[in-house]
Amino acid sequence: MTMSLDSLARPDEGNLRQDGIPTDAPPSLDPRSPVALFGLDEPLAMDAGVDLAPFRIAYQTAGTLNADRSNAVLICHALTGDQHFAHTHPVTGKRGWWETLVGPGKPIDTDRYFVICSNVIGSCMGSTGPASTDPATGKPYGLDFPLVTIRDMVRGQAMLLDRLGIRDLFLCVGGSMGGMQVLQWAALYPDRVFAAMPIATGARHSAQNIAFHEVGRQAIMADPAWAEGRYLEAGTRPAKGLGVARMGAHITYLSEPALHRKFGRRFQGGHAPTFSFNADFQIESYLRHQGLSFVERFDANAYLYLTRAMDYFDLAADHGGVLANAFRNTRTRFCVMSFTSDWLFPTADSRAIVHALNAASAPVAFVEIESDKGHDAFLLDEPVMFNAAKGFVDAAARARGL
Repeated sequence: MTMSLDSLARPDEGNLRQDGIPTDAPPSLDPRSPVALFGLDEPLAMDAGVDLAPFRIAYQTAGTLNADRSNAVLICHALTGDQHFAHTHPVTGKRGWWETLVGPGKPIDTDRYFVICSNVIGSCMGSTGPASTDPATGKPYGLDFPLVTIRDMVRGQAMLLDRLGIRDLFLCVGGSMGGMQVLQWAALYPDRVFAAMPIATGARHSAQNIAFHEVGRQAIMADPAWAEGRYLEAGTRPAKGLGVARMGAHITYLSEPALHRKFGRRFQGGHAPTFSFNADFQIESYLRHQGLSFVERFDANAYLYLTRAMDYFDLAADHGGVLANAFRNTRTRFCVMSFTSDWLFPTADSRAIVHALNAASAPVAFVEIESDKGHDAFLLDEPVMFNAAKGFVDAAARARGL
């Protein structure tokens, strides 16, 4: 299924399904996945000092929960990811974003484990966020939605697991912003996580990462169509600003060697410059395509909120400035992975996590993977990552008695 920008911005309210949702509703209202509804009597206590209620969490599952409910795996998605980890995406029609790692016979084997992934609070694929309808006004929240933190996301996931009758997790795994959630899970709910696998992540966002995010946010807010965050009401969409934000961020997900290998300085459709500001170089055309395709599936305000949540994340600051304090007396076993060419979350960030876990006497394995694919390597075909993940998960399964 393919949606136009117009359908994402202005669903046809005169063409409603029996449940009252427009047939061409955006994924923020119709995620094409299961949704858990939490009422006024089940608020989500947020770090911003607000109790969010009612709210909803959209999710997907794969595999079968065993009789004693001990084989549950929680996948935590990255900034622009969603719950469709192994399912056809309802907007793009593409396959699941982590089918390289998750599926029958793969390191996270859906023939053995019950795998869950929820769209985080503040995003735009069915969980409550700034594109959702504010029940107090009947209009989209926009910037009236409270600021979100990684801890808020994890609290929401815990409520979802409670709803599904899952007391604890065999494994919690994720990369990038997903890895932040894994670390937060281990710190906030140590008795609920048997094994944790944070990949290509850090225990806090660096000043450089915050700077890149701010450039993206300013690009969105500088777009006149942003309409001070009320673009859904205005019937506009800040596609240009969001596209530029995506282009800038996408550069940080890659590496210079990978860019050179794939594009170099090759011209697009010719062997000479056009002496214009068209996309002369292949890399320019690639980035413009990334920006255009991104705005078809993502909400601009959600991008503002989730980048800010990553910026706020600082696990050591939440524990007296000492990262090891976040993992005191933990019984969770860890496997931390990094990639040599990842300059967004360099190996030094992973080593800091490992050192803190060692100081807390936590069982931890560390793998630095040689790769020139940059930060996005955790989403790609990386045999060393697969082998390390399989070894860790299989060992944890034996210890768990699975």
